[in-house]
Amino acid sequence: MKTDFYICAFMESKVFINDKYVLIEPNIEADANYASFSYQFNVKQGETYTIHKFGGYTVDRNYDKTELVSAAKAALKKATEFGFNTMLEQQKTAWGNIWKTSDITITGDVKAQQGIRFNIFQLNQTYLGKDARLNIGPKGFTGEKYGGGTYWDTEAFCIPFYMATQDQNVARNLLEYRYKHLEKAIENAKKLGFKNGAALYPMVTMNGEECHNEWEITFEEIHRNGAIAFAIFNYHRYTGDYSYITEKGLEVLIAIARFWQQRATFSTTKNKYVILGVTGPNEYENNVNNNFYTNYIAKWCIDYTIENINRIKAEFDSDYTRIMYKAKLSNSEIEKWKDVANNMYFPYSEEHKVYLQQDGFLDKELITVANLDKSERPINQKWSWDRILRSPYIKQADVLQGFYFFEDHFTQEELERHFDFYEPFTVHESSLSPCVHSVQAAKLGRMEQAYQFYLQTSRLDLDDYNHEVEEGLHITSMAGTWMSIVEGFGGMRIKNDRLSFSPQIPKQWEAYSFKINFRNQILKVNVYQNETTFELDGKHDLDILVNEKKVTISPNSLVKV
Repeated sequence: MKTDFYICAFMESKVFINDKYVLIEPNIEADANYASFSYQFNVKQGETYTIHKFGGYTVDRNYDKTELVSAAKAALKKATEFGFNTMLEQQKTAWGNIWKTSDITITGDVKAQQGIRFNIFQLNQTYLGKDARLNIGPKGFTGEKYGGGTYWDTEAFCIPFYMATQDQNVARNLLEYRYKHLEKAIENAKKLGFKNGAALYPMVTMNGEECHNEWEITFEEIHRNGAIAFAIFNYHRYTGDYSYITEKGLEVLIAIARFWQQRATFSTTKNKYVILGVTGPNEYENNVNNNFYTNYIAKWCIDYTIENINRIKAEFDSDYTRIMYKAKLSNSEIEKWKDVANNMYFPYSEEHKVYLQQDGFLDKELITVANLDKSERPINQKWSWDRILRSPYIKQADVLQGFYFFEDHFTQEELERHFDFYEPFTVHESSLSPCVHSVQAAKLGRMEQAYQFYLQTSRLDLDDYNHEVEEGLHITSMAGTWMSIVEGFGGMRIKNDRLSFSPQIPKQWEAYSFKINFRNQILKVNVYQNETTFELDGKHDLDILVNEKKVTISPNSLVKV
């Protein structure tokens, strides 16, 4: 096995009659791939027959391979000594603590309430954030599709949820996961011909190596590098914790900036740097040139890396010396980065006043989804890939993904223009699509559209919209469901180092509430049709912005806006 992972599964059952333990020898059946215990006992009318089954796993991440069996036996002994009732109470307490900060309540809309709670439960069932060696699979533990691998979904969609609903160390552990795999990312890039410590993080991975086997994804969907850099920025913006960047993050950023500088090509025709042969977030276009989102995030990554190099040089002299020595980074190399970033090409249509998804987007037959025969949907099940790749149809937010990440780089009018141009071509056949569009529709004040996108993302698996739930749940898009409410309807942002809200509420709801763990203080937000209230569980006053106006929240007080 390439990953060289080893596990040992353990199991023991106990039988109880009328809640009293009874020693019964099981009938055992086993072969190379199967084992079963079966119990037989005569039970009288009115008696109860109960089986407690204790099971679990030990893994070589925590023990030497030779110690797995003994570790399993020890864990099993501990579990049976605790007993079912004790562990049940421990489970209740643990989940009670989780729900205290992560729950979202919705009044007046049962389907919406059920949807968000189902999603929040699955997210916390999947990842607790206690071990930086672990990450989040798109299906979690609910199905075998994607093999439990880690995608860019973690950085783009999951980190905001865990950052705001749990201790900030949970999000930091997700960042440290990528730092632990930096050398593998450098190896991945080296295999493709990149030099000098440039890193390409894998599209899919178990252990830092690339595990994807489709060239148009593995070699071309390189925007995932940008999501990893953005997560570092997002973590610092939200938590105020700069120590990760000085200790680990800048090394990651330098390796990513090196990749982008080497991946760009200077076009004498355009007199700009271009990035050729890529797949953007819209996987219904492969091998295109100058995907706007990819080019934009490449430029941003370089600029952000240089910004942090300059800050660490000015404020953290010993860290600067250590990192520059380790990375062997010179001023002349940084000048090459600047040249690429300052002269990056972005395809733009003067006719439509929008950035183009890629150079050839307007060459397509631009028939909107509304004019596509319903019998043709979903196109990923009805059309050949050749036909899909030649079509204008968009699987998920692409240009709009850039507008989501870098909202403050663009005006409201620019967002509206790009949303109105691209959403009509979007088929939303990725589970990651409705949430981004919900946030942006809310930003534009289009609450009915935002609400419909919210329902689609929150009930994707409950209602099996895509007829694929047997493959497992869409865990990473469930974090997007949380974003739809908190960032979309609640309008939560970080502005000038402060929490900012612009609350709205769907007409279908009477009220909704959520909690935010912001820099070790818990802020509860209650949104009603006519007002919003704020309550703070903490030790210090918290200044926030509500509809761009400063509001001060004191601990254990209720503030109405």
